[in-house]
Amino acid sequence: MANRWLALVVLSLAQLMVVLDSTIVNIALPTAQRDLGFSNDARQWVVTGYALAFGSLLLLGGRLSDLLGRKLLLLIGVAGFALASAAGGAAGGFALLLVARVAQGVFGALLAPAALSLVSVTFAHDATERGRAFGIFGAVSGAGGAMGLLLGGILTQSVSWRWCLYVNLIIAAIAFIGAMLWLHEGERPERVRLDLAGTLTVVVGMVGIVYGLGNAASKGWTDVSSLGPVIAGVVLVVVFVSIERRIRNPLLPLGVILDRDRGASFVSIGLSGVGAFAVFLFVTYYLAETLKFSPIQTGSAFLPMVGLLIVGAIVSGALLPRIGPRPLVPIGCLLSAIGMALFTGLGTHSSYAGTVLPALLVLGLGTGLIFGSAQNAATSGVQPHEAGVASAMVNTTQQIGGSIGTAVFSSLAATAVTSYIKNHVGAAPQGQILADATISSYHLVFWISSAVFLACGVLTALMFRSGPLTVPDDAPPIAAH
Repeated sequence: MANRWLALVVLSLAQLMVVLDSTIVNIALPTAQRDLGFSNDARQWVVTGYALAFGSLLLLGGRLSDLLGRKLLLLIGVAGFALASAAGGAAGGFALLLVARVAQGVFGALLAPAALSLVSVTFAHDATERGRAFGIFGAVSGAGGAMGLLLGGILTQSVSWRWCLYVNLIIAAIAFIGAMLWLHEGERPERVRLDLAGTLTVVVGMVGIVYGLGNAASKGWTDVSSLGPVIAGVVLVVVFVSIERRIRNPLLPLGVILDRDRGASFVSIGLSGVGAFAVFLFVTYYLAETLKFSPIQTGSAFLPMVGLLIVGAIVSGALLPRIGPRPLVPIGCLLSAIGMALFTGLGTHSSYAGTVLPALLVLGLGTGLIFGSAQNAATSGVQPHEAGVASAMVNTTQQIGGSIGTAVFSSLAATAVTSYIKNHVGAAPQGQILADATISSYHLVFWISSAVFLACGVLTALMFRSGPLTVPDDAPPIAAH
C-alpha cells in the first residue's frame, strides 16, 4: 500500500518536470536571448523545437513503453531529460540551446506516457484509490504550467536564466532514485515487431501539424509555410489511420481511441488545451504589460489558481469512482467557461484582486475537475499492453490542443489589434489607442476560449457514459513492490 503512493510521488515528479518545462523556459527566454545574442526569429525555435520533438514522438514513446517496459522507458526518459537540461543550461550559443531543447522533447516523449501508464496500472484494481491517484496526478499536470511561471520568474530574476534548465537536474535525480527504489518492471511485455510504416507516417504527420501551427502564430494562416505543413500533416495522419486499420501490430490500436469514454476524454483534454492556453499566454501578457508586474509577481499571481486546481482535481478523484466522469467533466468545462468570461472584464485600469483573481479561482476549480477526471477515464479499462499508447494519446491531444490554441489565439489577437487601431485613428492619443486595442484583443480571445470550454462541456456530456468507470480486475499491478 505505502509503496504504491511512494511510486505515485515519483511518477508525479517525472510528470512535473515535463509540464514545468512548457512554461518555465518561456520566462527565461528574453534574458537568454540577450545573454546569447540570438534574434527574435530564432527565439521562437527554442519553444517550437521542443514542441516538434515532444508532440511528434509521443505515440512512439507510448508504444515503446508497452513493448520494452515502462520502468525502462521512464528511467531513460528521466536521465536523458536531465542531461539535455544540463546541456541547455550550459549553452554558450543558440545552436547548443536549440539542440538541447529538441533533446528535451525527445526524452519527454519517452517519459510522459510511461509515467501516466504506470499510474494507470499501479492503481488498476481499486476504483477509490485510482480516483485519488489520478486526482493527485491530474493536479500536478494541470498546475505545473502555472508553477513553471512562478519558478521561472524567481530563478531568472534571482539567480540566472540557466537555472530554469538546471532545476530539472534536481527533480530528475529524485525521480530517478525513487523509480529505482519503488518501481519495478513487472511481467515482461510481449515482443512484437514495431509498426515502422505507422511510426514514420505519424511522426512526419505530427511534425508537419505542429510546425505549421507554430508558423501560423507568427506568419499567419495563409502563409505557405503554415498552411502547407498542416495540410500535409493532416493527410499523413489520415494515411496513418488507414495503415493502423490493416496492420497486425499497430502503433495505435484503434480500439484505444474508439471506446466511448476514452474518446470523450481525449476530446476534453484536447479542447481544454486549446482553451486553457489563453490563460497562461494572454493573462501573463496582461499582468506583465498592463499591470506592470515583475516576473516573480506574475508567477505568484497564478498561485491561487494552482490551489483551486489542486482542490478540483482531488474532488474529482474522490467523486469519480461513485458518479463517473459524465457530470464532473461538463461541470468543470462550465466553470472554466465562466472563468474565461470573467476575464473579459479586464481593462487598462483594472486591479488584480478585483478582476483577475476571481476569474483565476473559478478557472482553477474547473480545470482541476477536467484534468483529474479525463486522465483517469482515458486510461481506465485499457489492457496492460496498451496502457502506454493510451497514455501517449492523452499527452498528444493536449500538445496538439495547446499548439492550436497558440496559433489561433495569437493570430486572432494580432488581427484584432490592427483592426481596432484602424477603426479608432485620431479618437485618442496613440498610446491610449494601442493600450485599448490590446485589451480589446484579449477580450476576443477570452470570449472564444469561453465558447471552446462550453462546446467541450456539451460534447462531453453527450459522449461520456453515465455511471462509474469500469475498472478491470484481471490486470496485474506491475509498478510498485
